[in-house]
Amino acid sequence: MGVPSALTIAGSDSGGAAGLQADLRTFLTCGVHGLVAVTAVTVQNTLGVHDRADIPPHIVAGQIEAVAADMGVNAAKTGMLASASIIEAVAEACDRANIGRDQEVPFVVDPVAASMHGHPLFDDAGLTALRDLLLPRATVLTPNLDEVRLLTGLTVTGREDMHEAAVALHGLGPRYVLVKSGHLTQDPECVDVLYDGETFVELPGPRIATPHTHGAGDSMASALTAALARGMTVQEAAQFGKWFVSKAVENAYPMGAKVGPVSAFWRLAPENR
Repeated sequence: MGVPSALTIAGSDSGGAAGLQADLRTFLTCGVHGLVAVTAVTVQNTLGVHDRADIPPHIVAGQIEAVAADMGVNAAKTGMLASASIIEAVAEACDRANIGRDQEVPFVVDPVAASMHGHPLFDDAGLTALRDLLLPRATVLTPNLDEVRLLTGLTVTGREDMHEAAVALHGLGPRYVLVKSGHLTQDPECVDVLYDGETFVELPGPRIATPHTHGAGDSMASALTAALARGMTVQEAAQFGKWFVSKAVENAYPMGAKVGPVSAFWRLAPENR
């Protein structure tokens, strides 16, 4: 039996905490072979994003099609997509590779619109392309609360608002919406909401007191993607992703001058294999 594979379509983080580095680290510890389509190379560390070079759209599309045609993809996810032209190329390449809602390969869209330091990662044209081209192709959409506001205009201040946001986002086309509550810091718990257009499922988790949360959103989405690649249902995969990221934040570690990364290393301990 072959090893399942998952594809990340994302930017590179030179600090190694987020982006495709976090995705590949998560895929590895979840027992999934990681495939990559690099969308951008960032110059960043714990102090911020200092510069960036975007990959030409045809190269991004070519990476997707090359690995899908030869190695096969069991599930795919997006991270930072950098520009409208890259988003257009990704949508077209995913269609050709049968990746996306109502196709063979589940597609997790993590709508990364800004860095954790607040640096915007694409302009209004990119946001429009994300909303119009990728959300209708998503098997699961995994926004944080800042991304909810950018995509819908809704400001979430409590759990009831998360339900309203999930309904609004579902109306944009994804099959499932998973609204993440990590930024709802006044809530003593960290309860995410999964919505399929009919039913809300709350995914509770602890709110862990640590400043080191860089890469948490990427790690949750990539754990969810790995679970889909291994054949779990969306609800099972969302629960697995929630469990994984809670453990990753619990085991986060300091590195550099500011916010350190969440950890996947706990999964490598013999008792956790």
